[in-house]
Amino acid sequence: MPEPQDLDFDLEALRAKYRAERDRRIRPDGSGQYRHLAGEFGAYDEDPYADREFTREPLLDRVEAVVVGGGFGGLLAGARLRQAGVQEIRVIEKGGDFGGTWYWNRYPGIHCDIESYIYLPLLEELGYVPEWKYAPGEEIREHARAIARHFGLYDQSCFQTQVTELRWDDEQSEWEVATDRGDRVRARYVVVSTGTLSQAKLPGIPGIETFRGHTFHTSRWDYAYTGGDATGGLTGLTDKRVALIGTGATAIQVVPHLGADAARVYVFQRTPSSVDVRGNRPTDPEWAKSLRPGWQRRRRENFLKVVTGVRQDEDLVNDAWTSSARLQEKLIPTNAYADVPTEERELAYEIADFQKMNELRTRVETVVEDPETAEKLKPWYRYMCKRPTFSDTYLQTFNRPGVTLVDTADTHGVECITENAVVVGGTEYEVDCIVFATGFDVGRSGVLSGKLPVYGRGGAGLLETWMTEGLKTLHGFTARGFPNLFLLGSMQNAASVNYVHILDEQATHVAEVVAEARKREARYVEPTAEAQDAWVTTIRQKAADLYKFQAECTPGYYNNEGSPRERSESYGDGPVAFHELLRRWRSEGGMREVLAESEG
Repeated sequence: MPEPQDLDFDLEALRAKYRAERDRRIRPDGSGQYRHLAGEFGAYDEDPYADREFTREPLLDRVEAVVVGGGFGGLLAGARLRQAGVQEIRVIEKGGDFGGTWYWNRYPGIHCDIESYIYLPLLEELGYVPEWKYAPGEEIREHARAIARHFGLYDQSCFQTQVTELRWDDEQSEWEVATDRGDRVRARYVVVSTGTLSQAKLPGIPGIETFRGHTFHTSRWDYAYTGGDATGGLTGLTDKRVALIGTGATAIQVVPHLGADAARVYVFQRTPSSVDVRGNRPTDPEWAKSLRPGWQRRRRENFLKVVTGVRQDEDLVNDAWTSSARLQEKLIPTNAYADVPTEERELAYEIADFQKMNELRTRVETVVEDPETAEKLKPWYRYMCKRPTFSDTYLQTFNRPGVTLVDTADTHGVECITENAVVVGGTEYEVDCIVFATGFDVGRSGVLSGKLPVYGRGGAGLLETWMTEGLKTLHGFTARGFPNLFLLGSMQNAASVNYVHILDEQATHVAEVVAEARKREARYVEPTAEAQDAWVTTIRQKAADLYKFQAECTPGYYNNEGSPRERSESYGDGPVAFHELLRRWRSEGGMREVLAESEG
C-alpha cells in the first residue's frame, strides 16, 4: 500500500471536497422529500401492460403454499418448492404476469448491470444461455416467464391481484390469504417475496400536480406517448421538449435514447452517478458450447467470492464489479480482511477508493467536450456511496447540442414545477413532458411498509411486534409467533450486488426446510425463542459498523438520504459465510430449532 506522502493526490483536500459536496446536497427532510404513489398520485402506479377490463370470481379454496410476489424471488421460491415435492403452489402477483422488476420496468435501454450468465437464475435447469453478457430487459422478462412455464407455476397463479392480509388460523394451523379481489385462500405455507424495488416514488416538488404537459415514472414507461420500444426509436418525441428528473442507474440507460430522439432534453441532476465502462457484447457461441454441467453455480459462486474479498485463483466474470471488489465492503460486509488491523485497512480502502474515483472523474473529462458540463458530471464521493453505474453512451450524450444538464445541488433539487416548466435557480425550463427517474423505496417491502398486514398467533401483528420489540427473526426468514411464514429479503441475513443469487440461496433454504417438515409430518415451522434470540445476538455481535462511512456519503438511498441507521441488520461476516452457515445448519441438526413435532 502506498504511503499518503507518495500519492499523486492530496488526501485531505479530497476529504474536504467530498464533505463540501455532501453538505450541498443534504436536506433536512431527508427521505420525507419523496411522495408515495397513492391518492392523487396513484395514477403513476397503474399497470400499463395488464388488461384493465379483467375480472374474475373470488377464490375460496385451499393450496399447500402461497407465494406472494411474482418476481425472481417468488419464481425461485415456487421453483424450489416444486423441486421439494410441493404440488399445489399459488403465486399471487400485483402485475399482469411474472417478472417483478422486469415486468414493470421496460424503459428504453433497460439492461441488467450484473453479468447475465450469473444474474438470470436456473439457466441450466432450462437449458438456456443468454444472448448478451448484460441482457436486455425483454430477454430477462421472457426468461422469467420461461421459468414459470417450466415449473408449472402458471397453473394456479393469480395475476392483477394484490394480497391485502395474511392471518394465521391457530385451530387449522394454516394461513388465510385475503386479496383485493375478494379471495380467501387457505394455505399451509406462505412465502413473501414482494421485492426491494417494488414501490416507486416521486419527488415532493411543489406544483408537481399542476403541470399540464405529460408525465410518467420510468417504471411505467408510456410508449403510447413516446413511441418506440425498449430498444429506442422514440419517434413520438421528435418535436417534444423533455425533462428527465433523476440521474441514477435508470437514467444512465434512458438518457442516450432521449438524447437521440427528442427535440430537446433537460437532465435534472442532484448528484451525478459514477459511470464506468460497460463493454457489453454478444455471447460467444463457441464459449456457450464449451460449458459443462454446474457451470452457472461455479460462475456465480466465483463472482460472489471475488466481490467479497475471498481469494480466488481466477476471476471468471472479470468486469467492473470484480475489478472494484476491494471497495464493496462498504456496502456488503465481509470477514475477508478481518486479519488486517482496522486503521491500516480503512486507510487502504480510502486510498484505493480515491484512486478509482479519480479514474472515473478523468473519464468524464475525456469524454464530455464542454468543461462546465464535465465538471458537473464528476462524482465527488466514495465509490459505494451510490450504486455504481456502467455505460458507453451516457456521458457521450451530453455532447449532443440538444441535451442540457441542469445541476440542482445548490437548490437541493428542483425548486418547483409550473403549468409548463421545471424551475431551478429561478430559471424556467419549458417542457412538454416530464419523466421521473426517481427510483424506489428500496428495501420497503409490503410487510415493512405496512401495505401487507400480517397477523400471527393470537392476532399479533408482525410489523407491530417488530416496532415494539425490535426486529427478531431466525436467519431473516422466520419469526416466532408466525408459523409457516417465510420472508425473502435482506433482513438479518446477507446480501450482495447479484441479488438474484442471494434470492436463490434463500429460496433453496426455505424449500429444504419445507421438505423436511413434510417428511417429518411436522405440525408447523416456527423458530424456538432460544434459536431466534441467539440469532439476533449473532447479528448484533457481527454487525459491521458502516455508520461513519455512510454519514460521510452524499445523500441517497444507501444512507437513507443522509441519515444512516445507527445499527446494521446484516450478517457481518458476509454472504459467503452466511450461505455456508445455512448449509451447516441444515445438515447438522438445525431443523430441530424450527420444526414442531407431529401430534400423531
